[in-house]
Amino acid sequence: MIEARQIFKSFGKLQVLKGLDLKVKQGEVVSIMGPSGAGKSTFLQIIGTIEQPDNGMLTIGDTAVNNLSQKALAKFRNDNIGFVFQFHHLFPEFTALENICIPAFIGGKSRKKATDQALHLLSLLNLEQRADHKPAELSGGEQQRVAVARALVNNPTVILADEPSGNLDSNAAVELHRLFFKLRDKFNQTFVIVTHNPELAGMADRSYTLSDGIWQ
Repeated sequence: MIEARQIFKSFGKLQVLKGLDLKVKQGEVVSIMGPSGAGKSTFLQIIGTIEQPDNGMLTIGDTAVNNLSQKALAKFRNDNIGFVFQFHHLFPEFTALENICIPAFIGGKSRKKATDQALHLLSLLNLEQRADHKPAELSGGEQQRVAVARALVNNPTVILADEPSGNLDSNAAVELHRLFFKLRDKFNQTFVIVTHNPELAGMADRSYTLSDGIWQ
């Protein structure tokens, strides 16, 4: 599902990634650990097509994303990749339901289709009673589950998560970790998760450690 080959990335004179290779099969959950500043988030952003590598090739599914125009790349990203971040980035003025619908609207889905999918996800994540609540009215764990639902609303093949439980208490973190594997088993989605949490890394099908821009 994901193949990254010889990914290099520098910021000024600082070389952050030094020729990384990674292959992830469909339905796999892969974790990436490593010290702060090792390049984990940068590598995840490159896989997510948010950041461009200086050199290297990235293929997601059957698509060589390096060859896409910026417009085509934006559509591919919205249709095929879901993102979950440490900070949920929900819009405070919108309800949980409205926040979840946003990527579907960007993708051109009708209001009815987007709303139906969002309500289905809210039910799946045991949040149906919170659909009309704004983020400030939700707990941290509920906000992160809304963010997960938003990542899922376009039925992406790949979910990328960057320290997804970093701001959660231990109980909410455990629930979120279990949720990722429940979703993988239900939808056969592929997960790449950057984490400092050894429990989550240990649950993954494979775990990598990144240090000084290379795999250790």
